Amino acid sequence: MVFKKAFWIFGTTVLIFVLFLPGYLKVQDLRDRNRELLNRITVLNKENVLLQQEFFRLQTDSEYLEKFAREKTGVVRKGEIPVKVVPAQ
Repeated sequence: MVFKKAFWIFGTTVLIFVLFLPGYLKVQDLRDRNRELLNRITVLNKENVLLQQEFFRLQTDSEYLEKFAREKTGVVRKGEIPVKVVPAQ
């Protein structure tokens, strides 16, 4: 009688694990993925703020615009001769 009761308790426990364990593992995977995506959103929001600040500065600060154009795109003033420095290998 005790053996029968223990068998049913054990069987029920195993059945519950078999039914609910895959779902539980899937929920844990989704929580981890959600955490990763929230971290990525935070990083992208910070990057977005920096880009907006640079965009505003490019629109309002002519000296910064000139510096940006010279460094990033290689723009030169009229009459200037561009010189490229090649690092020694």
